[in-house]
Amino acid sequence: MSASPDSGLSRPPQTTRRRQLAELRGPATPPRPLDARALAALAANPGCRRRALLDGAGVDKSALAAKLGSPAPFGQSQFAIVRGNSFEAKVKADGGRELLRLIGVEDPGTVSVPELSAAGPEGRVARTALALREATAAGTWTLLDHPLLALEVAGSPVYLEPDAVVVGPDGGWTVVEIKSFPMVDGAADASKVGAAARQAAVYVLALERVAAVTEGARVAQSVLLVCPKDFSNLPTASVVDVRKQRSVTRRQLDRLTRVDEIAAALPEGVSFDVAERSAEELTAAVECVPHQYAPECLAACELAFHCRSRTRQADAVETLGRSVRGELGGLTTVGAVLAAARGEEGDPADPAVAALRRARALREEALSEAGARACR
Repeated sequence: MSASPDSGLSRPPQTTRRRQLAELRGPATPPRPLDARALAALAANPGCRRRALLDGAGVDKSALAAKLGSPAPFGQSQFAIVRGNSFEAKVKADGGRELLRLIGVEDPGTVSVPELSAAGPEGRVARTALALREATAAGTWTLLDHPLLALEVAGSPVYLEPDAVVVGPDGGWTVVEIKSFPMVDGAADASKVGAAARQAAVYVLALERVAAVTEGARVAQSVLLVCPKDFSNLPTASVVDVRKQRSVTRRQLDRLTRVDEIAAALPEGVSFDVAERSAEELTAAVECVPHQYAPECLAACELAFHCRSRTRQADAVETLGRSVRGELGGLTTVGAVLAAARGEEGDPADPAVAALRRARALREEALSEAGARACR
């Protein structure tokens, strides 16, 4: 595959893979695009082939989960969406005056705001790359409002749209992430900031693909997080270092198996066409693809409740969490863990078995002492 200087992304084969993925989700069903939030969640669990395939094929996992009988309560409320859109409009109003003030630019008239519209996502990606290249060469402040970037994930292109990207006179490119949660006394909710940082790290990775073919470009490893100040609607900003999130996300995305390799291992005729297939057919299709469930999936994947149910039915230790699963070694079911703790199964020389038996002995000792004290 040849690299495109306009997008910074290798062009995928145009026919075979797209036709195969279209057949998987249903030829009449438009693909559901991935966004940075979904991509960050995918990177958090790179071993799950099920999510990699469904996301790569553009399957609507919410509709699929509902058809399987395990719907997930995902999505923002309409009020939160309206509030977020309203705050972003305020930040970008009047030529982005408020945003530029937060960056340190006092005269918005000196800032270029290029037009980024084009036909189709590939056209918008190329137009964004051209605007970035021109801004870097000009050496002036430039504000890109909702640029479109591309990133290759598991062999398929993913299109990403950050809130804004600012190009400085020194050729530095900075991602701007606008969120509607408040920043009180200069600090915001740590979990929300962490989620925003993971999402922004995906944008940084996509920008680096373009910067690699742009002379003089440098992508900042920190992003500008813009939030309401205290409980007002006045924008304030904080610089968030995303080097760790970028490194982890890059490593996890590299571990993802190519979508076409996963699809090639499926039985003939497998389809995730929610509109045309019955619940029984969809259940069989989903079970054909290996998954890697963890409790963290409940906050990030629409199919998590279905996978949890299947994992529980299999009595698998994955329901206890990744850290516990890692400590248990060859003990793969909860029944095997309990039997090992009771001394009924397992090699006593196995560190996991020895630790379980020691823990059971300590528990029985504690219960015995508690019972003796109660009888006094």
